[in-house]
Amino acid sequence: MTKLDGKVAIITGADSGIGRAAALAMAGEGADIVINYLHDEQGATSTKGEVEALGRRAVVIQADHRDEQQVEAMFRSAIEAFGHVDIMMNNAGVDASGTYVADLDLADFDAVLRTNLYGPLLCCKHFINHRKANGGGGRIINVSSVHEEQPRAGAADYCCSKGALRNLTRTLALEVSEMGITVNNIAPGMVLTPFNQQAIDDPDYRNEQVQSIPMKRAAQPAEIGHLAVFLASDDASYVTGASYVMDGGLMQMSGQGA
Repeated sequence: MTKLDGKVAIITGADSGIGRAAALAMAGEGADIVINYLHDEQGATSTKGEVEALGRRAVVIQADHRDEQQVEAMFRSAIEAFGHVDIMMNNAGVDASGTYVADLDLADFDAVLRTNLYGPLLCCKHFINHRKANGGGGRIINVSSVHEEQPRAGAADYCCSKGALRNLTRTLALEVSEMGITVNNIAPGMVLTPFNQQAIDDPDYRNEQVQSIPMKRAAQPAEIGHLAVFLASDDASYVTGASYVMDGGLMQMSGQGA
């Protein structure tokens, strides 16, 4: 018996990167997968084929998780396909604008918060209500960042959204623990996903970027996927409100040279 037999997971942004890796890792442990995407239908369809090649069922659902009506529709479609949802992994997000606060347009700031914070909040809301109506239990996994803790100049939009997501996770853990729902963060450092496409394409640039990481390398998406499996499984039944940092030791470097 595998760790996630009989479970159904919704993964936002599962068309590439960490979302795809988590979909494949969970499918490899027996879960059926709801593959959410916003723009990349081809990538989502490719993920579906890979999940099915592992012997699991998958459906592809296009939805903008910033829009509550679309989130509701996504859950309806998932439940129509599989009857229930047991795992909600909020992975979809956007990167920092690179704009300093003095020059930051409020609409641009709001756009990042709506994607990185409001979207996960809406998905959590509808997942919790679904699980509550079905006897409780379940797993919420939010993909945050080391920037939930460590700020970066030119990234106020991103850092604020990820810091808020960390506290949303902690707040929800208090609210839903008695229902048997756990809520945890994965906080990656540098991962070789489309967020870091230049590092994937240019080995010299990648080597330059990883010098601040004690392990001197970036993570592979599959490494994040393995942690997602743990947090989705019964092995993590007593873990809630936690942030799991996967950064090759990057955050330990903050005090060096002081």
